[in-house]
Amino acid sequence: MEIDFDKMQGLAPAVVQDAGTGELLMVGFMNREALDKTLHTGFVTFYSRTRQTLWTKGESSGNRLQVVAAWTDCDRDTVLLRVRVLGEGKVCHTGTRSCFTQELPLGAALVGQERAER
Repeated sequence: MEIDFDKMQGLAPAVVQDAGTGELLMVGFMNREALDKTLHTGFVTFYSRTRQTLWTKGESSGNRLQVVAAWTDCDRDTVLLRVRVLGEGKVCHTGTRSCFTQELPLGAALVGQERAER
């Protein structure tokens, strides 16, 4: 199955999920080359938008992401990678297991908007 890289100028979001627990670990971006490398090596490789180059997650830290399954959504413009976390299990560059650690308060935008309208 082919991913539609044209919708985001050659990139597709890649959602990374722990295959064992279902925990959402991180989101990165892939171009065609990064996806091909991921599927062929079995380890998650992203495309760095700031450095404009490929990078394999965990190359320097040892916290690699071994692909267990790869999926795409119904529009074929997003990739879901179910992975086994290797190394110490710290997926985020901040040293946490998941990049999703900052909770947003629900209703805050609505409360702020209501005050602005008064």
